[in-house]
Amino acid sequence: MDPTFDTATAVPALPTSLTRRDRLGALRVRLGIGRDRYLVEPGLYRIGDPDRSAPVLVTANYKLTVDTVRSSLAGRDVWLLVLDTKGVNVWCAAGKGTFGTEELILRLLTSGVQERIDHKTLVLPQLGAPGVSAHTVRAATGFRVLYGPVRIEDLPEYLDADLRATEGMRRVRFGMRDRFVVTGVELAVLWDRRVLGAAVALCLAALLGVLSWPAALLALAAGLTGVLAGGLLVPVALPWVPGRTFAAKGALAGALAAAALLGVAGTRVTVDVWGGVALMLGVTSLASFTAMNYTGSSTFTSLSGVLWEMRRAVPLQVTGAGLALIALVTAAIS
Repeated sequence: MDPTFDTATAVPALPTSLTRRDRLGALRVRLGIGRDRYLVEPGLYRIGDPDRSAPVLVTANYKLTVDTVRSSLAGRDVWLLVLDTKGVNVWCAAGKGTFGTEELILRLLTSGVQERIDHKTLVLPQLGAPGVSAHTVRAATGFRVLYGPVRIEDLPEYLDADLRATEGMRRVRFGMRDRFVVTGVELAVLWDRRVLGAAVALCLAALLGVLSWPAALLALAAGLTGVLAGGLLVPVALPWVPGRTFAAKGALAGALAAAALLGVAGTRVTVDVWGGVALMLGVTSLASFTAMNYTGSSTFTSLSGVLWEMRRAVPLQVTGAGLALIALVTAAIS
């Protein structure tokens, strides 16, 4: 995104078309790479050629969010007020407090938006509502806060309907495509230095003769299986995986994936009882933990529910991983 600066209006203009660089950047942050640094400068922007009656939309300064908003507004003239959410998306920033009342009031008072419009209406994302006190904003600035649709694709229709939302626009939908899109961040654990270090350690152990290559490769496959079962299979098939908690869903998916891996591995290498136990417990525990991480990306969870689940699941996951390690050592020395 390359805003153009109009010295006559002193407000940067955002294009509505996305470049190859924008799309590559979106792919990168979907994989968890540089996500904390993917942001735009907060402040007032213009899309098209807005006049004094043009609507004022409010969003977060996570660049992926800004790109999604601006690309949905082709052919329209609007003001876009970008809050400083520290590069966090609207939904998460509302929960953290950065997409909040104080920040919104600050931008209204310092961005110059009041001098460029004749009305006192703001359109905020509906998912930003938990962080904003509308009556406090009005008392401090005189601006009335309206909440737009949940999904950005409904924004043009909302604007055409004189800022009136239909019942469908208020409905939170989290289908398979939505769930799949956010799996990249959870799977980014594969880039973690500790995970890569464990993989390198297994390869060195095989090279030094501490482990056989089949055993080392099977251990690598088990780790990958656990991450994919919990971080990909569970989110994509979420409604169909039995269990109420993410940890339980991940454990079930991990157990099934581990059994499948054992079935495939058994045709190529010999896996004794203790090795099989280690693989089953290890994959199940890892998948359960990985699936539980997805609570931060799902619309089905709450903070209190996540804390409740973690207090009960983490000790079981640690116990399972510990037993897996004991079984693995037993298999190695037997």
